[in-house]
Amino acid sequence: MDAPLTGIRVIDWTIWQQGPVATAMLADMGAEVIKIEECEKGDPGRGIMSMGGASATAKGVNYYFEANNRHKQSLTLNLSKPEAREIVYKLAEKSDVFVQNFRKGVADRLGLGYKDLSARNPKIIYANSTGYGPNGPDSGEPSFDYMAQARSGIMNIASVPEGSEPIYLNGGIADQMGAIMLAYGVMTALVARERYGVGQEVNASHLGSMIALQGLNVSMRTMLGKEFPRNTRDDAYNPLWNHYRCADGKWLCLGMLQTDRYWKDFCVALGIREMIDDERFNSMRARSKNHRELVAILDKTFATKPRVEWMKILKEGGDFIYTVVNSINNLPDDPQVVANEYIVDYEHPEIGKTKVVGVPIILSQTPGNPRGRAPQLGENTELILTDLLGYSWDDIARLRESGVI
Repeated sequence: MDAPLTGIRVIDWTIWQQGPVATAMLADMGAEVIKIEECEKGDPGRGIMSMGGASATAKGVNYYFEANNRHKQSLTLNLSKPEAREIVYKLAEKSDVFVQNFRKGVADRLGLGYKDLSARNPKIIYANSTGYGPNGPDSGEPSFDYMAQARSGIMNIASVPEGSEPIYLNGGIADQMGAIMLAYGVMTALVARERYGVGQEVNASHLGSMIALQGLNVSMRTMLGKEFPRNTRDDAYNPLWNHYRCADGKWLCLGMLQTDRYWKDFCVALGIREMIDDERFNSMRARSKNHRELVAILDKTFATKPRVEWMKILKEGGDFIYTVVNSINNLPDDPQVVANEYIVDYEHPEIGKTKVVGVPIILSQTPGNPRGRAPQLGENTELILTDLLGYSWDDIARLRESGVI
């Protein structure tokens, strides 16, 4: 059976991360994605050979561009040329989706805005990936992941205790979330087109996506007039909703909200039976009141054994809610990650055996596939123009000579 988006063609005029990841997600589900890039330089993401101290792979493949552009075809165009824009119009007539993430006004000035492309194909889904949304005083401002984390408030949520300096979360979190929302918007618009026969414009932004990610935090502020309190680990009001360091330096995480339900079995499992009826800790209210004392006791207790032993003790001791605290380094070998193919093996044609992030949504009949390499700059230009758009080889020579491709 075909992948769910087989037969859907996407024109990807995006750069960096937010837009490219959205179209890569569509490609994972079977969409044909044609990436339009600037002649000679291409997507500036191709030029990032190290980020956060991480270098390119041994054979010079740029991991940043590779991760964001798997499965795609690369078409190089000089969009300042009218003939190049005509190529985009012809592509739009034969495509289902157009995605762009340039600053407000850029697409319209080049004649590549929604009105321009929908005039050629009224049923096209035209998706905009922006920093701050299509409306408002900052709608035309540029944005990167750092700006999105700052503007959305998540850098303050990540800082503990309240009032400490904001913390930036590495890895393009806002870009990834913006990409997810953009892909969600495109998929929804495709369903709407299937049902109602209409194309439409889709907008997703860094800011809107990060607010959605923090929906519960924001709702508390809008409904109750205050933020969630942010506490240090030793000040956890519920010590059974906390993380603890074990004797080997590894951490485990407890996630028990209904503490009265677990308290007796928990104390027995940890070998601290004397605390079951201790008046300081024998009820949820008492544990909350004396939470600092209890955290200190649990710190000393968990520090007596390595994590693997505590995991076995908790497994056998009751119906507890707990897990390991992983690092990113741990994820490729985590058995739960492997079993669900959240990270998968991939034989890359240039770098050989590697692993890539899998498709997080598991479809039983039409699963996606994350295994696919990113294209070389302009790799598919001639094939797209001749096979898809009907240009002759003489046309190709003329377009190349005149700097259109």
